[in-house]
Amino acid sequence: MRFLAIDGNRQRLDGGAMYGNAPRALWETWSPPDARNRIELACRALFVEFDDGRRVLFEAGIGVFFEPKLRERFGVTESGHRLVENLIAAGLEPESIDVVVLSHLHFDHAGGLLTAFEAGPPALVFPNADVYVGKAHWARARAPHARDRASFIPVLHEVLEASGRLRLVDEDRATLPPGVAQVHWSHGHTPGLMLAEITTAGGPIVFGADLVPGLPWVHVPITMGYDRSPEDLVDEKAALFGDLVSRRGALFFTHDPQHSVARLTRDRAGRFAGHAVPLDEAHGLIDN
Repeated sequence: MRFLAIDGNRQRLDGGAMYGNAPRALWETWSPPDARNRIELACRALFVEFDDGRRVLFEAGIGVFFEPKLRERFGVTESGHRLVENLIAAGLEPESIDVVVLSHLHFDHAGGLLTAFEAGPPALVFPNADVYVGKAHWARARAPHARDRASFIPVLHEVLEASGRLRLVDEDRATLPPGVAQVHWSHGHTPGLMLAEITTAGGPIVFGADLVPGLPWVHVPITMGYDRSPEDLVDEKAALFGDLVSRRGALFFTHDPQHSVARLTRDRAGRFAGHAVPLDEAHGLIDN
């Protein structure tokens, strides 16, 4: 198995929105804001080439599908499609990706599926890939609530349906995406968030998506202003963390600008902590 953390386009979002009801005096020590109160966020994907040769990409980042005005609003400063550029730099052509697994369809996780705004009519960047997303979340994306309607990309939904490559995953887990050992479902951030777990020699790795965007959010009470149900999300985090600690598991972060992976521990008082480790260590190439 081959594992790579692939950076996509970065963005900047309001720090207060990203940290919910946590006071700025606390969160600015974790994520220093700019003059507009925005913090830097990665949009990182996990690439895995499995032993049978399947090439699976977990998430697609924000990409550059936005028109320039919206790109500026969300702090996307790079003009090129960084996910594609970094895949090619690693020797991976977009046409060689077999599967894309999306935790959900918010624009900063799925926008990278689309070609750049300047390239003309939107098309899929990974033309040969089947795209997996939770069935319940697909229903939400197609009929969003007024609170989260702006988080979705209607044209992407149309392109995916027309491609014939959209694959919906039921919560009964009868059919899992290729290479995925199990799925952890979450509804606190958005209905039907699908957290993929991969089995490795070093223990399980779970793609944390927006349940745990980065290392600071390992603190169980820390949630985002974007979450639909913060109390449910806190309970979901605690349950997942307890499970991963018991199995010496790790979390992969999509939004942390510095760290891609962390192992979890729990102290005698029951508090969880995340400890950043290299990706190679997390999946077992380094015995530590």
